[in-house]
Amino acid sequence: MYPFQGWADLPEGLLESIIARLGLVSSLDLVAFATTCRSWHAAFSSFLPLLPPLLFQPDAPPCSPRPTPIINSLVLTQPCCVTNIANQETYQCCEIPMLSPFGRNNTLPSPLERFCFRGASYGHIILSSNKSCVVADIFTGVRVLSPQLPVFEDTELFYGALTAPLALPNSHLIVDTGSQNLFWRVGNHSWVPRTPGNGPIKQIVVVKGQVFGMDSDRRIFKVHLTPEINIQELPIMESSMINKYHLTNTWLVACGDMLLLVGFWGPIAVSGVTFEVFRLDLTIEPALWLKVEKVENWAIFISTDKRSQTLSCMNPEVWGGRSNCIYCYNHESKHWIALELGKPLQGDRSKYNPDVFIYTGCDSTVQPMWVVPSMLSFCR
Repeated sequence: MYPFQGWADLPEGLLESIIARLGLVSSLDLVAFATTCRSWHAAFSSFLPLLPPLLFQPDAPPCSPRPTPIINSLVLTQPCCVTNIANQETYQCCEIPMLSPFGRNNTLPSPLERFCFRGASYGHIILSSNKSCVVADIFTGVRVLSPQLPVFEDTELFYGALTAPLALPNSHLIVDTGSQNLFWRVGNHSWVPRTPGNGPIKQIVVVKGQVFGMDSDRRIFKVHLTPEINIQELPIMESSMINKYHLTNTWLVACGDMLLLVGFWGPIAVSGVTFEVFRLDLTIEPALWLKVEKVENWAIFISTDKRSQTLSCMNPEVWGGRSNCIYCYNHESKHWIALELGKPLQGDRSKYNPDVFIYTGCDSTVQPMWVVPSMLSFCR
């Protein structure tokens, strides 16, 4: 019989089942769990990276009796639903700023209503309007306003992403103005312009603390943030397999220490389309994109808007998921769907996914996406 002496002596398997039951949707409860004692914190640290991200649906009706976050009452908000796919009985209602150009019920527009969505990372959405840029926490409602952008009036941002959670000391916000990249170290009073020679970076990903970027021509760059911002293009052997004529939609994603490129050909992903995956081999020079037939014990999570952070999860079978799959939001059923890599997309004849229709693109409003709460994202 297990020699139980106190709460700190609970077996690891039981602690892991508690964490899995809570899921990322219960972020405050998870933080409280982790700070209970040393053994509970150890279980939290080892098991948290195995939990799937949450499905954030701004188009879903309010779904939880929980109180909404404390937010600025002068800013109109809209309720959104966040679902834990590992345990679909657990969900939460949060609120995000309304981004439509008009007020609600004929009211005057709120201060953020003229802002447009530019990206999402580490549990935050990035919004902009003219020379203003705001980073808003999806779950807490906390907002950080950057210094004014050094651009002409009415300049439109095309992309925005964080290099780390806001709470970390070297967190930067990177934006794409269409002609250049601007960097803002969170807390500083100014932006720093840095742009590769052939055009701005359109997408970033962080692999084991190293920031990588990709431009519109699929060139890959390493972005150095200290001691000063420097962008270094990586020499990569040319490959027709990853060019725009083979893959029209692509995402960079980190799976452990692997830098992967996921993509498919065509404007939208519908039944019959096949996702492909490539791994960048940096052990040789020039580097080389290698076709990956299976991502083994990983699952990848792709959001509707291409500017939302692509996420991954190891050993998804732990929470009832499937390895070697891409999890997406199916616009046909308004439900998530798991798609096996390397096989043509097809529905599963269930009430949720009879057919597959996955829209990907860029929108001025927030679209369904996968998120990890900011207070937990630094643990993954």
